[in-house]
Amino acid sequence: MGKIAVLDYGMGNLHSVASALDKVAPQAEVVLAQTPEQAEGAERLLVPGVGAIRDCMTGFVEAGFAPLLEDAIAAETPVLGICVGMQIMMRHSEENNGVDCLDIFPQPVKFFGKALPLAAMGERLKVPHMGWNSVRQTREHPLWAGIADNSRFYFVHSYYVPAEDNADLAGSTDYGVPLAAAVARENIFATQFHPEKSAETGLQLLKNFVSWNGRA
Repeated sequence: MGKIAVLDYGMGNLHSVASALDKVAPQAEVVLAQTPEQAEGAERLLVPGVGAIRDCMTGFVEAGFAPLLEDAIAAETPVLGICVGMQIMMRHSEENNGVDCLDIFPQPVKFFGKALPLAAMGERLKVPHMGWNSVRQTREHPLWAGIADNSRFYFVHSYYVPAEDNADLAGSTDYGVPLAAAVARENIFATQFHPEKSAETGLQLLKNFVSWNGRA
């Protein structure tokens, strides 16, 4: 399986991600990399993230991971982003009064805000969005292999990437508004949901990632 580098830039508990990778790929070398040097030679990169986007961007850049990620994408190394790890790949986020992100994908990151419609019981949908949602697979992709369309995944987030007018959309769901559950381009796949917290379906996605050659 080779080496899988989980980029550790100080944002979130990464042990659940590493444990899930160990479970689906026991022969792989899973490394929590705090520096680009520790990620050297990795055949796959995983970009997680939990917390405020400004802190995540600062930690990611200061750790030296921006050029590492750019080089990995250019080298067609398979890359998986999770939650804020997906959002930092976007163009710009509304969080923290506006933060420029890595601009790998051109979409913005928006706040759910007070515009969410009323839920069935007459109360507004709560922010953060927290819980299980079904995900519609909007196109075929190797990371969906063995996963039924409309399978449920676990989400925790207050900001979202719009699904509408999103050429990179790979999966969508709804929480008052249609949002990107997954985006993909070439050797990058990124999810708003947490596969490591999504039971057997999430483990299947991670298993697909560790066997993926980076081609759609």
